[in-house]
Amino acid sequence: MGNSNDNNSNYPFSNTEGESAVQSVPKLDTPKMYKVILLNDDYTPMDFVVLVLRRFFAKTEEQATQIMLDVHKKGAGVAGIYSLEIAEMKVMQVNQFAQLNQNPLKSTLEEEP
Repeated sequence: MGNSNDNNSNYPFSNTEGESAVQSVPKLDTPKMYKVILLNDDYTPMDFVVLVLRRFFAKTEEQATQIMLDVHKKGAGVAGIYSLEIAEMKVMQVNQFAQLNQNPLKSTLEEEP
């Protein structure tokens, strides 16, 4: 730590007058987000879908039940919205967990508009 008489030469985002140089940093675009979607099938038990939603998507019992009903009635339900890397990881986790438990449940991802 230096004293208050030190100049700002050690700080790359300050000029000698102490003004911020942040204006020269390019503006970053908001990252694209992706929906993780659970797909309905005729064999996966409803309670297994609720378990998946609670375990992998941190949903409450009520939230998980509502999404499970969407999957059952509409053919698909949105489990969550994430960055690409997180969405891909969740899809992989869900699909592997379902397979390990001998359920045909599948998940996929879709880019948010």
